[in-house]
Amino acid sequence: MKINTNRWNRIRYTLYTPGYDIVARILKDSRRKSIDSLGIKPGDKVLILGAGTGLDLEFLPNDCEITAIDITPSMVERTIKRNNDFNLNLQAMVMDGQALEFADESFDKIILHLILSVIPDPVACIKEVERVLKVDGHAVVYDKFVRKGFTVSLVRRIANLFTNVLFSDITRNFESIASHTRLKVLSDVAADFNGNFRLIKMVK
Repeated sequence: MKINTNRWNRIRYTLYTPGYDIVARILKDSRRKSIDSLGIKPGDKVLILGAGTGLDLEFLPNDCEITAIDITPSMVERTIKRNNDFNLNLQAMVMDGQALEFADESFDKIILHLILSVIPDPVACIKEVERVLKVDGHAVVYDKFVRKGFTVSLVRRIANLFTNVLFSDITRNFESIASHTRLKVLSDVAADFNGNFRLIKMVK
């Protein structure tokens, strides 16, 4: 039976919503660095794919148009409530990141923080990112992946039996996922937890 499904993600992240910020705040500095690397300009249309509780909002300028989506309704509600502190030009909605309900080339910038290791089909997700990103538009990924050039160890595979049920797949390979698109990697920097987290910037 497949564990990682949209239904399971809604259930587990609904349960995690009340305490999500406490854990995710640990990664605040990397979120900031990732978004700063985008160089968001006034009027840019920005998509946050897998917005969670809206922890990225505090790093976004108030002169861009922000769309935030997440599969979990309680997370979207938290994002909307959080925006009361920032008053950004925000539209937040429940949506599946594997099947975006946007026209081709809708966004100048796309943010994918801690989503490619969680979403059931990361290849479908990255293909959708490519589709809705404008030509010369940029996307940033901040997530946990197998380190570049390494294979997945047996210990990691065993640990993944538990982590994949609880919160995330820890055996995913970014290069394999991105190879299904023509997105070009501009930078790839080792981040938290001994480089198991990476900051990646891409262009279409």
